[in-house]
Amino acid sequence: MSKIKLLPSLKEKKRYLVYEVKTEGNLREAAITESIKNGLLGFLGELGYGKAGVMFVNQKENKGIIKINNKHVDNVKAGLALIKEIEESKVLIKSVYVSGILNKAKGYL
Repeated sequence: MSKIKLLPSLKEKKRYLVYEVKTEGNLREAAITESIKNGLLGFLGELGYGKAGVMFVNQKENKGIIKINNKHVDNVKAGLALIKEIEESKVLIKSVYVSGILNKAKGYL
């Protein structure tokens, strides 16, 4: 069985969004990921979430990287800004940097 090779112009373009969670206390990484996922699902809906292709790539303490489709960067940023509470503590989620290269985005973690 041969592999199907796609032309670069047919591949889905991606961006890596670096975000930071500002809060007074410490939060579990799993709780942050789950809250972001639920917040984006609520804002974008299931169809928009699927089209955005949200994937959590990396996370350290209160910072992380999300891989998304290049056409949905603004929608995901807006969805992140609307998340106000994680585990009953008030938070502010700020997008720090957007890059097309993962190694460059990892420099902002």
